[in-house]
Amino acid sequence: MYNTVKKQVWIGELRTSRGNTVVIHDNQLPDASPGRVFLYNTDRNAIVEYVEEIVKPNLHELDEAAIKDAESKFSGAWQIARAEFLGKRPKVEDSAPAPKKAKAEVEAEDSYEDDNLGDDDWSDDDYDDD
Repeated sequence: MYNTVKKQVWIGELRTSRGNTVVIHDNQLPDASPGRVFLYNTDRNAIVEYVEEIVKPNLHELDEAAIKDAESKFSGAWQIARAEFLGKRPKVEDSAPAPKKAKAEVEAEDSYEDDNLGDDDWSDDDYDDD
């Protein structure tokens, strides 16, 4: 059974009716949507979002020899896919809305602009005094 608490990077096998696939889970990746998990699928050569409830029972530990073999086969492709994945996702700071100005700042700016208006900025020609 897969346990990512012990290791930052977990390498295991996803067993399905279609066949078995080596997958990699990295605790350093951003969290997936609630109830989902990101795994690098070596057959697809991509990081895929899985429904955790469905995929978890099908994830199995590999023995040390199989882990070493998987590391040597897939390490380069995994690192490239990881870098691309992290590059595509918006960073939290980048996606956050710009902070709003405090009301005192806005009022101070408005009064500054009003004070800088000269008499030539206003014309009495547009208004009737009637």
